[in-house]
Amino acid sequence: MSRILDLDREQLAALRGRELTAAVAAAEGRTMVAEVFAERAALIPNPGGSGVHNMELVAAFGADIVVLNLIERAWDGEKLELPGLGTFTSFTDLAACIGRPVAVNLEPGDVPEIRRAKPEHAKRLIDMGAAMLCITANPGTGGSFEGMARVTEELRAGLGDDVALWSGKMHHAGHPERVTVDKLTRLVSAGADGVVMPLPGTLPGVTKELAAQAVAAVQDAGAIVMGAIGTSQEGSHTNVVPQLALNAKEVGVDAHHFGDSYIPGMCDPEVLYAYSVAIRGRRHTWNRMALGGRGQRRLAG
Repeated sequence: MSRILDLDREQLAALRGRELTAAVAAAEGRTMVAEVFAERAALIPNPGGSGVHNMELVAAFGADIVVLNLIERAWDGEKLELPGLGTFTSFTDLAACIGRPVAVNLEPGDVPEIRRAKPEHAKRLIDMGAAMLCITANPGTGGSFEGMARVTEELRAGLGDDVALWSGKMHHAGHPERVTVDKLTRLVSAGADGVVMPLPGTLPGVTKELAAQAVAAVQDAGAIVMGAIGTSQEGSHTNVVPQLALNAKEVGVDAHHFGDSYIPGMCDPEVLYAYSVAIRGRRHTWNRMALGGRGQRRLAG
């Protein structure tokens, strides 16, 4: 399996499912994941089409994988309306356009219907070419580890073994509960091939010691771990980056996630860049940045 670190834009765009998870594992803790609001083109929010979508911006600053949050704001179940990019009827075409695999957040909590982690919604997204489904919870939605395990099991049964399902919490999400090794490994038992957990230094009580134990247990169970920055620290000053990045490397996470809270609907791109340099150096960071820019959209049919 090739490392996601070494893939060009066309190979990245084609990456999905368990192949994506394996490519992340092969990169040995050097994968950058950025989550963005689906409907945002924050720099120049011109509905007429000028400017860039937040997906393009995080790709330009080093993201390997882009995750769309609040999908109901851009997806009507059939097509995606993306400011700055246009209309897409498949994630395959969208990925080819931005040169990155595109994943989607789904949730078990109190969320709009189209964002619910239901088998029919999940299958439609996968059939449209979504690279991965991230089962997680936005602030105040009441998402619990128990609920995530339940829907992960349902989705795995309905979607089969080849689909990438990464499951877990980035913060309390309106349902305070302790992060424990048992709760995270239960997600693997439910069918997750990736587990999401808050990085040490982001959520109170998640220490380096706990995180290291949890990462080892999840990896021993056969899944990868995405360490998340989802508590608005994705908008911190860059001097916060070395502590978070090196802690993440020390505890052994496979992928590094940046939430969408700073510029409306995305992280601070300078923090994303500084973090990338900290975990994989300038050479790999600049190489990934240079693969930005829009590709030619495939013609439907």
